[in-house]
Amino acid sequence: MKAIIYDTETTGLVEPEIIEAAWLQVESPLALEVLGEFQQRYKPTKAIGLGAMSVHHIMDEDLVDMPASSTFSLPADLKYIIGHNIDYDWKVAGCPDVKRICTLALSRSLLPDLDSHSQSGLLYHFMRQTARENLKNAHSALADVMNCRRVLANLVDLLPGVETWEDLWQISEKARVPIVMAFGKHKGTPIVEIPGSYKRWLLGQPDVDPYLRKALER
Repeated sequence: MKAIIYDTETTGLVEPEIIEAAWLQVESPLALEVLGEFQQRYKPTKAIGLGAMSVHHIMDEDLVDMPASSTFSLPADLKYIIGHNIDYDWKVAGCPDVKRICTLALSRSLLPDLDSHSQSGLLYHFMRQTARENLKNAHSALADVMNCRRVLANLVDLLPGVETWEDLWQISEKARVPIVMAFGKHKGTPIVEIPGSYKRWLLGQPDVDPYLRKALER
């Protein structure tokens, strides 16, 4: 299995556990032919937070007879995972050694003037006539990966020359390196204009995002 579009629903943002996972196995970024699909719910070891429950509408009592969340794993022969803000879903899967393609980063890079880069917002941008119908089951993991496939197809159309997953991954990696500071006293400032002393200080902090580190070190 080479590439999947992947999404999860979880117990919440604090130490999240998977309660639902889904993916579509897709052939290539050119056609995005679906070769197979997966969806499964899981029973976590902690209660689902109300904030998360209000988004995905999955309740603890729905999961009583499901397999334990600890049994979830991605396919062993996987090379690429694609998703919207894919790092979150990658982390709850245990940070497997795969290449991540982020449709959120791609959309922000390709369409910087949009007022929203959420997956729902992008569907309304690309597919206004069908977006409302496609979003009826949003925040169900399988519905979300199907919608991510729709968004991805439109993003690839904006990238002439992309033929392979490796091509798309390299573009995604570049898109993930920020050009504007997103937080702190220099929030909103182009990173090239941030004082060197602040860059050195930030690089010395623990757990600096690796893509921000790339931008600061340029």
